[in-house]
Amino acid sequence: MKSPVFLRIAIALQTLTLFAAPITAGLLLTVPVGRTLHSVSAYGVFTATLLHLIIAILMWQPGGGSPRPILYAAVLFGLTLAQIALGIAQVKTVHVPLGALLFGMSLLQLSQVVAGRRT
Repeated sequence: MKSPVFLRIAIALQTLTLFAAPITAGLLLTVPVGRTLHSVSAYGVFTATLLHLIIAILMWQPGGGSPRPILYAAVLFGLTLAQIALGIAQVKTVHVPLGALLFGMSLLQLSQVVAGRRT
């Protein structure tokens, strides 16, 4: 069964924002406005993962569908909150690998919804 279109769009947006975050992290190290750009990308990731969670909850039909998309979205949102806290605390040794994990998880989920598998 194909995933609802709004869920696919939310996951695509989430993946795109997670792709942009390390680019702005590189800018953080090279240009004066890098900190601002990376902060904006962090807000974008937060917003996209929250939107994904809200859409997953709204798309669930009690008694008729699996709540698994809500679980995936909630895990990604929770990890995003941890990622933001680690970034603010400047714990780069965990912040950087967690960012890579988030992008990988989102990309995997995107590939599944594009292929038409249940998420």
